[in-house]
Amino acid sequence: MADTNPNRTYEHIVRADKLSVAFGKVRALSDIDLAIGRNEIVGLIGDNGAGKSTLIKTLTGVIPPTSGHLFIRDQPVDWANFSVRRAHDLRFETVYQEKSLGEKQPLWRNFFVGRQITNRFGFIKVREQRRIANEILQRQLGFRGVGIDADSTVAKLSGGERQGIAIGRAMHFDADLIILDEPTTALAIKEVQKVLDFVRRIKASGRAAIYIEHNLAHVHALADRLVVLDRGRIVANIRPADMSLADLTLFLIDLQKTKIGAAA
Repeated sequence: MADTNPNRTYEHIVRADKLSVAFGKVRALSDIDLAIGRNEIVGLIGDNGAGKSTLIKTLTGVIPPTSGHLFIRDQPVDWANFSVRRAHDLRFETVYQEKSLGEKQPLWRNFFVGRQITNRFGFIKVREQRRIANEILQRQLGFRGVGIDADSTVAKLSGGERQGIAIGRAMHFDADLIILDEPTTALAIKEVQKVLDFVRRIKASGRAAIYIEHNLAHVHALADRLVVLDRGRIVANIRPADMSLADLTLFLIDLQKTKIGAAA
């Protein structure tokens, strides 16, 4: 069973070895080899249907693989006991593009939903949760002097601020790996910059992230490494410093042309 000890020495937070997923005759993933190190932001890119969502769901216990191995902090995962809850226990958190916060609820309730701090009688420690929520807002997310505190409702926040709250919640609950599923979708330019700043805070705090993004400019500017998926296979590992945004765009266009040619 994978080790949750944060003090034990390890090379990779997560490593997949020959991971494959098939749905009947349809092969969604084929022989995926992927390793995410500490303090690393890895951009996961590829066309629709490339296998990005399937890979993330496999890494987080939603979908079991057909074959292959997974190692968390260099310890093998027992697939029979791996689930979404187990992934949470192992400090994996996912921030989705769709709404994941209670619109009418104050921020302190959103931070602790499903993980309330209670006393020995089972009553929620509201004052303690408010105090911690304000600390997260100010210290981890930098919400200082912007009129946002633990009692603010989600409905009053902008799209970028909402994603920041979701990221802050993951960081507070000690996630070693935070998976971001297109967090800038449908956001204005100003709001996108807020989210990118929040993602940079993940790395600054010593954590790792898998950043799924269709906007190549965003992921190219942010990621330490780009992993390109095409038809269920990893076809490239790219350092942004080694490939310009323009060349990356051309590379993906050529992949798309190859796919169209193969289907013709």
